Amino acid sequence: MKGMLKENSLRNKVILVTGGGSGLGKSMVEYFVELGANVIITSRRKELLDEVAKKINAENKSEVFPVPCDVRNIDEVEKVVDEAYKKFGKVDCLINNAAGNFISPTERLSTRAFDAIIDIVLKGTINFTLTLGKKWIEEKINGNVLNIVTTYSWTGSGYVVPSACAKAGVLSLTRSLAVEWAKYKIRFNAIAPGPFPTKGAWERLLPGDLKDKFDPSKKVPVGRVGEHQELSNLAAYLVSDYSSYINGEVITIDGAEWLKGAGQFNHLEMVSDQMWDMFEMMRKKK
Repeated sequence: MKGMLKENSLRNKVILVTGGGSGLGKSMVEYFVELGANVIITSRRKELLDEVAKKINAENKSEVFPVPCDVRNIDEVEKVVDEAYKKFGKVDCLINNAAGNFISPTERLSTRAFDAIIDIVLKGTINFTLTLGKKWIEEKINGNVLNIVTTYSWTGSGYVVPSACAKAGVLSLTRSLAVEWAKYKIRFNAIAPGPFPTKGAWERLLPGDLKDKFDPSKKVPVGRVGEHQELSNLAAYLVSDYSSYINGEVITIDGAEWLKGAGQFNHLEMVSDQMWDMFEMMRKKK
């Protein structure tokens, strides 16, 4: 599938993408750079970031600038923003994409398990949004924030309850600040993707035979999973000036999956206790 926007649609834009070294984050970054944007990418894995930046930079005129960061740590978040301004002189857009998730019956989870997901997804989003947003307000910059959520942000879903709680918070933050900070010319929108499988993420989320037993494409009315370029097209539009009148929206891109069955992982009711025991053992070994 080809890109949607015309050449240089993001020229002179500087975009900061959390979780930009792999999966959907990496796919978005590749397309943003192709459209002329300079991009800062963050994750905790420095080697991965360096490798991705080196590959993309070798093929494009625009630049990917890697800065390692744990989004849960406000000092590291502030350092990323400082480094971005030193490098490019500005940041036009923030994409809160960093995430963590695992499937489990909720009664098997500890409070630490909740913390592990909520601190990355919700607290990490808040850390970057406040750090960059305050800077935009102080400098009177027209900012743009795009948050990656899920369809169970509003439906809820069993077996991914920490993620559902965190993503619901991110969606509420999106809609709330879209109104509150509109006076500062800062926009907030969100994308709620359906199944867009990536090798690493989906194997961790659905280990062993689970990914075959619960093939996500079978739950999607259009009969397939999403292509990364489709989501990248939507993200590029929302960070571009073409979408300047869109504010406070969450756009679903899931082939009508959530309309067919609200609660993306509710079907895991069919998993036996013995299978859950096995999956927990597999997860602990990684």
